[in-house]
Amino acid sequence: MTVTNSAIDYLTDADDNPKAVVIPIEWHKLLLQDGDSVQDLVENLEDYCLHKAMDEAQETPLLNRGDALRFL
Repeated sequence: MTVTNSAIDYLTDADDNPKAVVIPIEWHKLLLQDGDSVQDLVENLEDYCLHKAMDEAQETPLLNRGDALRFL
């Protein structure tokens, strides 16, 4: 297994070929609890992604009109 300081890690085989991508998540927010359904898991994942996107948006500086047009 390759361990990095980035947000994304890669699992590798014995020959150091990448086999999977590991994205850290606060699993306790997503995993099924007693009585939860698969639909609950889907909704938990959607909620998690939406909250992460909203948190990132709050931390990202807004672009003025000129910068936004140049970005496009």
